[in-house]
Amino acid sequence: MIIPISFIAVTVLVAFLSWIKVRSDKKETAEDYFLAGRGLTGILIASSLMLTNLSTEQLVGLNAQAYMSNMSAMAWEICAALTLVVVALFLLPRYLRQGITTIPEFIEARFGKSTMYAFTILFLFGYMFNLLPPILYTGSVALSGIFDIQNTFGVSYWQGIWITVFGIGLVGAGYAVFGGLKAIAYSDTFNGVGLLIGGVILIPLFALSALGHGNPISGFQYLMVHFPEKLNAIGGNDDPVPISTFFTGVLILNLFYWGTNQSIIQRTLGAKSLEEGQKGVLWAAALKLLGPFFLLLPGIIAYAMFGPGLHNGDQAYPKLVNAVLPSPLVGFFAAVLFGAVLSSFNSVLHSTATLFTLNVYKPLINKDATDTQLVSVGKKFAAIVGLLSMFVAPFIYYAPDGFFQYFQTVNSFYMAPMFTVVVAGLFTKKVSSKAANIGIVTFMVIYALALFVFHWDINFLHLTGLLFVLVSVLIYLLSFIYPNTHVVVKLKAPTIQLDSWKHAKSMSIFICIGVILLYIFFSPLGVAK
Repeated sequence: MIIPISFIAVTVLVAFLSWIKVRSDKKETAEDYFLAGRGLTGILIASSLMLTNLSTEQLVGLNAQAYMSNMSAMAWEICAALTLVVVALFLLPRYLRQGITTIPEFIEARFGKSTMYAFTILFLFGYMFNLLPPILYTGSVALSGIFDIQNTFGVSYWQGIWITVFGIGLVGAGYAVFGGLKAIAYSDTFNGVGLLIGGVILIPLFALSALGHGNPISGFQYLMVHFPEKLNAIGGNDDPVPISTFFTGVLILNLFYWGTNQSIIQRTLGAKSLEEGQKGVLWAAALKLLGPFFLLLPGIIAYAMFGPGLHNGDQAYPKLVNAVLPSPLVGFFAAVLFGAVLSSFNSVLHSTATLFTLNVYKPLINKDATDTQLVSVGKKFAAIVGLLSMFVAPFIYYAPDGFFQYFQTVNSFYMAPMFTVVVAGLFTKKVSSKAANIGIVTFMVIYALALFVFHWDINFLHLTGLLFVLVSVLIYLLSFIYPNTHVVVKLKAPTIQLDSWKHAKSMSIFICIGVILLYIFFSPLGVAK
């Protein structure tokens, strides 16, 4: 009984505090609703970036990979820190100076409407079918395991997933539909405090203490002595993320995700100034350096405690939480985990509504729509997509094993070709809209044929890197056949301060050094002897 009481108490507290912060906002304009009135501070941006990204795909999925393999999957987190440096120093200043609301808006200014619509369709496809349902499903797996939904309600595992999916989905849709970006950002901040306490500190500390008979240092020494190979982040060809992929697909997908993914970049576009935006992005990058200690280490501890006998690696993290935390703290952490799932779900749902409203409804259906109409359409579309996701999510139960790897494989299908075009658009004015559109289609067709039809014996991350180079060259050459005739449109810049943060470069150097030290620490030169 203690677990559900503490869970409800923390969840209601976060909702109440978020409501207090936004209750006076009327959200009368589209900018207020979709970009929080361009008034987000660094701490709100950092927490919202982290909570939007950090959900059960990472907490459950990455720990599952560590349980089944080793620390090599930390490349996803560590590379994220480096790419956030690129976003802070190079991409964010350009975005804010152009005053964009969505990434397709930037694409339209550079390439024209046809490429903008291609981007919008790919974003909506990815969000509706490969982001929202998996967020709900993995969240339901984790929370069902923590609360033992099957025995509590006397239902089957499948029925328990349905119950949890709809519980998460209805609450998350409420934040996205009625609160707007500001409500999401505040709830992310409050949940971020809980996640820092629970996920970053309590779970690793209690788990290592349990392994070391009350002494966390002894617990880590136990791992070093008995499972040094599990602590190795220098992945080989048989590991989920070989170290060579750090410089190919992992880098490309991270650059797209953090630099051009609407559900992520929308937080930074709502910054009250470039300085606050850079603070938020770089603080999030610094927090990413903690990722290996709470997104992979618990999976290895679970392997040491429970052995290799778990039916599915996704069970490792929920089982560990139940095993090492006292009952009141299990409820607290379940609420934090619930908040992390909500954050990812409602953030992606809100961005989906933003893309549809501003890049489909307004230009194609109602060019003269008022701000009130745009907000109303955004809310209705978010509600419909949220409901659709709840019905789709439980069927991921039948997806192949290794969910996180499969999830990233599908991400490459639509993320990488879009990033290829963004890079081309940023670095040269020669590339034309027709060349960009052909490049997107070519990338997706070859990728799908190679992995899903002919099953080439190549790591999907290396294939992503190879196609990035080949399609970039193709786009450039095609631009000689189809010259660029589009005149780049200059958007109206927002009335915010565009001076850079004075500590941006020094903070970036600190983050880069941290990345190197982490790889040395989790290697045969460090704890993986």
